[in-house]
Amino acid sequence: MAKATREQARQRRHARVRRKVAGTAERPRLNVYRSNQHIYAQVIDDVAGQTLVSASTLDKDLRSELTDLSSEDRAKAVGRVVAERASAKGIGTVVFDRGGYPYHGRVKLLAEASREAGLTF
Repeated sequence: MAKATREQARQRRHARVRRKVAGTAERPRLNVYRSNQHIYAQVIDDVAGQTLVSASTLDKDLRSELTDLSSEDRAKAVGRVVAERASAKGIGTVVFDRGGYPYHGRVKLLAEASREAGLTF
């Protein structure tokens, strides 16, 4: 049997977590996707199948702020922005979905920044 790639292993971990973690209208899911250059965060209502709020390093609003920052500082900025956008829509409590990534580095910084900006999870 062929050895699983790193991405396939992450997807398997994410599927295992998703069996237990689901977002509702009262407590949506804060999902994180991380690539080598960028980081994305979405607040999702899984019952309705809707993305309620999103933020990423590719947002036009954020791009000018993020040009000279490190990837860690960009992750903090995305976490802060997604929390601000969620609170503007009346979302205060979410369930965190790390997307199969280790809770370390940029994923951890995004989560902590969104907590500091007012999200509860």
